[in-house]
Parts: sequence; structure tokens; C-alpha cells
Amino acid sequence: MATSMRGLTQFIADIRGARVKELEEKRINKEMANIRKRFKDGNLDGYQKKKYVAKVIFTYILGYKVDVGHMEAVNLISSPKYSEKQIGYLAVTLLMHENSDFLRLVVNSIRKDLNENNEINNCLALHAIANVGGQEMAEALAEDVHRLLISPTSGNFVRKKAALTLLRLYRKHPEVIPAAEWALRLVSLMDDTDLGVVICVVSLVMALAQDHLDAFAVCYQKAVDRLYRLVIEHEYAATYAYYKVPSPWLQVKLLRLLQYYPPTEDATLRKVLHEVLQAIMANSAEPSRNVQHNNAQHAILFEAISLAIHLDTNSPLVTTAAILLARFISSKETNVRYLGLDTMAHLAARTDNLDAIKQHQGTIILSLRDKDISVRRRALDLLYSMCDTDNSELIVGELLRYLKIADYGLREEMVLKIAILTEKYASTYKWYVDTILELISAAGDHVGDEVWFRVVQIVTNTEDLQPYAAKVVFEYLKSPSSHESLVKVGGYILGEYGHLIANEAGYSPMEQFQVLHSKSQFCIAPTRALLLSTYIKWVNVFPEIKEQLVNVFERYRHVLDVDLQQRACEYYALASRPDDDELLQNVCEEIPPFPPRESALLGRLNKKHSDTEDKRTWVHGGKDVNLDREATRKGSRNLTLGDIKSNGAPSVVSPGTHGQDGTNDTINALLGLDLSASPATGTTPTFPDLMSAPAATLAEAGIPRLTVNANVDRWFEKLCYSSEGVLYEDVQLQIGIKSRYHGHIGQLAVYMGNKVDAPLTSFTTTLHVEEPDAVSVSFAKLAPSTIAPRTQTQQLIHVECKKPFSKPPILSVSFLAGAHQTIAIRLPIVISKFVEHVKMGQADFFERWKLIGGPPREAQSIFPIKLDDAGHVDLARQRQVVSGHSLNILDGIDPNPNNLVGAGILHMSTDGKVGCLMRLEPNREAKLCRITVRSTSEEVAAEMQRLLQKPLVANTMTSDGH
Repeated sequence: MATSMRGLTQFIADIRGARVKELEEKRINKEMANIRKRFKDGNLDGYQKKKYVAKVIFTYILGYKVDVGHMEAVNLISSPKYSEKQIGYLAVTLLMHENSDFLRLVVNSIRKDLNENNEINNCLALHAIANVGGQEMAEALAEDVHRLLISPTSGNFVRKKAALTLLRLYRKHPEVIPAAEWALRLVSLMDDTDLGVVICVVSLVMALAQDHLDAFAVCYQKAVDRLYRLVIEHEYAATYAYYKVPSPWLQVKLLRLLQYYPPTEDATLRKVLHEVLQAIMANSAEPSRNVQHNNAQHAILFEAISLAIHLDTNSPLVTTAAILLARFISSKETNVRYLGLDTMAHLAARTDNLDAIKQHQGTIILSLRDKDISVRRRALDLLYSMCDTDNSELIVGELLRYLKIADYGLREEMVLKIAILTEKYASTYKWYVDTILELISAAGDHVGDEVWFRVVQIVTNTEDLQPYAAKVVFEYLKSPSSHESLVKVGGYILGEYGHLIANEAGYSPMEQFQVLHSKSQFCIAPTRALLLSTYIKWVNVFPEIKEQLVNVFERYRHVLDVDLQQRACEYYALASRPDDDELLQNVCEEIPPFPPRESALLGRLNKKHSDTEDKRTWVHGGKDVNLDREATRKGSRNLTLGDIKSNGAPSVVSPGTHGQDGTNDTINALLGLDLSASPATGTTPTFPDLMSAPAATLAEAGIPRLTVNANVDRWFEKLCYSSEGVLYEDVQLQIGIKSRYHGHIGQLAVYMGNKVDAPLTSFTTTLHVEEPDAVSVSFAKLAPSTIAPRTQTQQLIHVECKKPFSKPPILSVSFLAGAHQTIAIRLPIVISKFVEHVKMGQADFFERWKLIGGPPREAQSIFPIKLDDAGHVDLARQRQVVSGHSLNILDGIDPNPNNLVGAGILHMSTDGKVGCLMRLEPNREAKLCRITVRSTSEEVAAEMQRLLQKPLVANTMTSDGH
């Protein structure tokens, strides 16, 4: 580009040719002055703006401050020429920060570039959004980036950039991205044929799913399916093979994504996943001579082992994994040892059988002295996770010995873990006290307050432990140097329980006072304040040393520290009161046992293992800790329609796909329909109360099942031959439908209204299709997560008829309204919706009628009908039903004027067009009606006959739909 701008080339050459800093600055100042003048004069063409802005960018890159060119860069973005637009975007991303006022001027230009069919402009705009990524830009353009990502007309590299741009925006401003609304559509991109697109989308889904597990639950099956195609079927392009390993980055991401969810209950998915994991372990059993190949295989293998552990710790896969890990922790390569220890720590933290790991306990202990600190840290984690009642004394002893020579960066964590293990697996009080006091004595400054607080809590709550604890802490205090944490423990325990050992030789009150007081001069003010509290306790129980204790209070009354001085004055006054032992006894009573509470040590340790960008799916500390964590995860998960197994339904919804031959044009035409407007008023329609009785909404065990009662059935049947009305209603929720169909494509507007004065939260809708090969349905947009009180929200559904079908799709709605509620109702999507009117004459009709012939292309039935109040056949009702099912009523065809004749063509994207003819023959005297449907398709004839008959049968429904 520089070669096409001679001025820029000369400017760069002059800068490079400057011999000293002063000459460079002089040349730059001269150029900047000229640029300011030219910008001020105006009348610059696109080439000149591009050249001068490029000079400004180069100056900025050199590290000089620039204050010109911002407005010109904004103007360049709107240029139709690529070279000018590119310089404009480059200037915007380099010269402007995310809160710059100039960015507001480029939002519309960026949106225009996003919506163009020019892929290069799309990419320039995406780069700018990702690099700047401010709050305002994210709010204004996130929808456009999402639209570009899901658009079928976008190129693969555009979709890759769009996915990564959304990921960038989500990580920076998560509140801007409506992740739950976009979940189904984003997950559907995991089926893309281009693995590059899939890698980027999976990265986005991983970030979103960590915070929206339920909304992205459908990604589970997608991930399993993609792994199967990669590992088993080897379905990938050669360009995505890294040293003969199929897309290792994608495999690792998919394996990690599956660990965010509880193990699936679907037997088919488990079987496929087991086959995939088995193949991965088999592929990695024998190392290759190629280092890059080994690295790729190891990355996949360790993630696969983690997933196997997550699924079932007792499976044969985990046994195989334990054998492989034993080999890895002895590897000569540092990275392999590190990963082996980390994965084995995962296994130890999750399994209830540690025998396979204990076989290599010696190797793990030796790893504490590895030359690499990262390996030493993982060895510590593994020892902590594999500790139990059998090996606790050995492991704690080893950790105590290693603590004295351990890295300073490891000591605080080691102290926490030793203290937790000592408390958790203590077999005797003696061992606990000896170990914990040795820990406090050896660790010194690395002992946090949580450690000695916990010791005091346990000693206070364990009466049998108190005399022994007082003796041992006194012996530790007699050493020449005692750490302040030990002095705190000694001051508390001796103050509360020193009288229990005062009568034994060597533990007299005076000796206790002398030993403890000798340490006070080396302590900070808070510790000395604690010792003053110990002394006032002794005034009560050791009157023989009261004089020495009062002298201490007297001296401390004159110190400069305000807290110490106040405490000493109060204690001196309390100890000096004559003949008032009762008050002193009441004040100095023993502290009662602490109420049961969770150890603060565990909370401190968990903070040290806080989640990073990719959240941990397990924690150190044994199976019980991880089971509690897993139970919490499962308890918070809402069931979706994908969890249905009793009726044989598949576990996820297959995204709808559109047919060929102008399908997209038809969809675009439908998208232009204003389904949110009422034909009469042009306002958003509301659906009035049709029935007061509430409908059943929950199935047994909280699993959604089809909601069926009289009202729901009637509403569904009416909507089968009408375009709008109420589909479901109870005391809380009202769901209405408005639909429009054209050929084999349809669109439904689903109105969901909150009837109560409280919001409906965690609102989720899911579509389920029992015949996905015959009909596809997909949301244009997911419902909002909350419906405000007394408000209504709209959701669009796109429908495509591929083949004849008889089972309508099911809409599952779940929400929180005091309790979790789930409704599963049939959508009024039947084959008659895709029928189009046909005009025929009498001769043409009967000719085709005879040509089709009788069974099996004919479906006929006789059923009872209801007469009107005058005793006549309700012809108006029958015409309403027939025309409502999209058949064109042909008047003057049948000799009997009471008979109805209809004709239509069913449109399907896969099976093409199928004709359908109908004759309806009512009999007033017999109160019966015969319906005959003939079609070139047996399935169409039978289904149309069933649909037409059902609303006409006597006592099924009155003319007003009730």
C-alpha cells in the first residue's frame, strides 16, 4: 500500500534516515504541521485523506502523540474504496479508545458494512468491533454481529470472525449479549461443515454455556456427534489434520464442554461417548517419534481422561486411564509429568477407590522435590486429594518434613492443606494437637489466622482435649523462639484451660505466667492485647499471682497504643475492686463451645483455586467435596424437553432446515409479514379469556409431558382450521397463536402473556418434533428470560413441511413463578396448513376424482353430526371447517347443494406437490355425515380425512369454538 502513496513512502524514508532523535522529531513536527494545515483547509479527495491519515498512524506507531486525523478517519470508513476504508478502520482501532466520542459517529457506518454482502467490508467491521469493544458499540452492534454469524449467506471466514467478535464482546460486556435467547441458534452452528467455523463457535458456546448451562443444554449432543464424526468416522478436511491428528484444538474444546454438564442419561449418547473415549485412549497408547504429534495426542488424551472421570469413576475407561497416568507421572518430559499429576489429582478427587493411585504413592511423594515448581505444586494437590484414613499420617508427615524446605510460594497453601487433612483424618486427639502445633511452630509467618482460629475452636469444643492441649502448647512456648501464631494459641488455651494443669509439677501458675509473658515483648499490639485478656482470666483462677498480673496492667496503662491502654485500664480497675469476686467470676467465665460451623480453612483454600476463564469442573479435596459440588450443579439445572426419555423422544431438537427451489425467497417474503399487528387495528393483539378453568401444567417427577385437557384440546382443534386464537391458558400464563403460511413454508407468532402481578422468570421455550424428517420447526428468536407482570411477549417460529406428517410439533414452556413449572402443548401445525387453494370446473374435478380411484388412495368415514336449533344441517359450520383447512370450496360441482366439494394442493419441500380432493355429504335424517378424501398420497388422504372429521363430530365443539 505504501508503494501506491509516494508521499507516505518518502515520509517513512525520511524518518528512517534521521541520524539522531532531534532530526526525527523535527521531521515529524514539520509533517504534522502540514497535515493540520491541509485538514483545516479541507477540499481533500479520498486519496489525500488516506495518505495523510496513514502518516498520522505511522507517527502514532512510532510512539508520538497525535491529535489530528480522527474526523478524517471516520469519514474514510464510509468510503466505497477498500484501500481508503481499510486505512479508516486502522486509524479508528489504533487512535480511538473505547470511550471516545468519535466512536459514536462510526457506529452507523460499521453497521452498514456489517449488513453489506461484501465479505471484506464485513471483516473490517468485525475487526474494529472486536478491537475497540466498548460498551456503547457492543450494545449497538451485538445484534448485527449475531445476525452476520447465523446468516446462511455469510462466508466461512466471516462467520469465524463474527463468532470470535461475539466472544470478545461477551468476555468484556457479558450483560450486552442475550446468551439465552441466542442459545439454540448458536448451538446449531456446531453442525457446520467447516471445522474452522465450528472451532470458533465452540469457543463462543463454551464461554456462554459456563454461565447459561440450561439454555445451552442442547450443545451436549452436538458435541458428542461432532467428536464421533472426527474420531470414529474421520469426517474432516485434510487441512484440519495437525500431524495426522484431526483438529486437536476442536477435540479438546468439545471434551471440555461436555464436562460442564452432568453425565447424560441417554443410553445412546453414553454408548457413543464411550466409543469415542476408548478410541482416543487407544490412539494415545503408544507414543510417536514425532514430538508435535505426541503433543496433540496428549492434549486430547488428558482432556478425554478428565471427561471419563467426570462421567463414571468406576468405568473400565478410568481403569485404563489410571494405567496410562502411572506411566506419565514418571515421564522424562516436565510437561507430561505435570499433566499426569494434575489429571491423577482429578481422579483422586472424584473416585471412591484410591487403590490404583496409592500404588504410585512413592513416586508422587518424590515429585514434591521435582526441579520444576509447577510439578511440585501438582504433586501437592495430588497428595491432598488422595489422602484418606489409611495414609493420612504418612502423607501429613511427609508434607510437614517438606514444609521446612518448600518454596515460599507453596508454603501458605501447604499449611492450609496440612491443617485440613490433620483435622479431617485425625485418629486421636494427641496426634491432632501434636501435628497442628508442630505445623504452627514450623510454618511461622505462613500460618494464616484461619489456622489458629480453627485450632482454638476444636480445643474449645472438645473437653477431653483441653488438658493435653494446654500441656503441649506450654512445652512449645518454653522453646527459645516461638512464632507469634503459637503465642496466640498459647495465650488463648492457657488462659481458658491453664488451671487444668496448674497442680502438676512444672506447670504452676507462676511458670505459666513467666513463660507466656516473656514472649510478649516480641509481639505486636493485637497479640499483647490477647495476652492481657489471658492475664485477667488468671486473676480469677490464680489469686497467688494476682500481684504480678496487676503490675502488668499498671505498666500497660501508660503505653501509647490506645487499644492496649484502654484494655489495661479496664482490666486494672476490674482486678483492683475490693471484695467483688462475683463480678470478676462472671466476667471471666470459660468461653462456651462454638456453634457448629464450616471450617474457614476450606473457604480459604477454595479461594486459592478460583475459576479462570474456563471454569474448573472439580475441586481438590476428595470425593465428598466434589459430590456436594455436583449435587449443587444438578439441583440448579432446570429440566428441558430434551430430558424426556419415557416416550422415546430424542434428547434434543434438530434445527429446522429450509428446502430448496426458492425456499429462502419464500421465507424472506414471510419475514415481511407483520404478524404482530391485528388486521383490523394494526395493534398487537391480545387474546381474551376464553375459558376460566386452568389447565394441567406438570407431569410426574417434574418432567414435561403433553398438557391435555378439554380446554386445551378444543383450542388446539380450532386453531387447526383458523389462523389465530388462544392455544393455552391458566391462571398465570396465556399463550396465543397467529399464523401465516405460503407454500411449504410457514410462520407462527406465539404470544405469551403474563396474567399475574409478579414476573415470570427463567422463562424458556423449547421445540420438539417427533417427525423431524417430515416437518422442521425453528425459533426465529428465543423468548426473553423474564416476562414482566401483566405484559405480553412475542416469539416467531419458522415452519417447513418436507413430507406428510401426523404428529404436530410440541412447544415446551418452563418458567419460575413461585415454583418451577413446565407446560408441553401441541402447536397447531398440521399438513392442511401447507395446502393451497385450487380452482376446478365440474368436469375437471370428477375426471381427477375417478383417476385417483378408491382405496388405498381414498380415506372415507361416516360420523355423527349435530344439527342446529332449527333441525337443519349446519352448512355454515361445515364450510368454515373445510375452508379453514385450506381446501377451496367448489360451488356448483356436486348435484346435491348440501354436499361440499373441495380441492387443494399440498406443498412439501422434499416430496413436492400432492393434490387432494374432498367430498362432504351430510344426511339430515340420519344425523350422519360421510367424508371422502382422495389423494395421490395415501398418507395425505388419511391425515386430511382425520383433520376434517375431528371438528365436525357431534359434541366435539360448538360453532363458537367452545
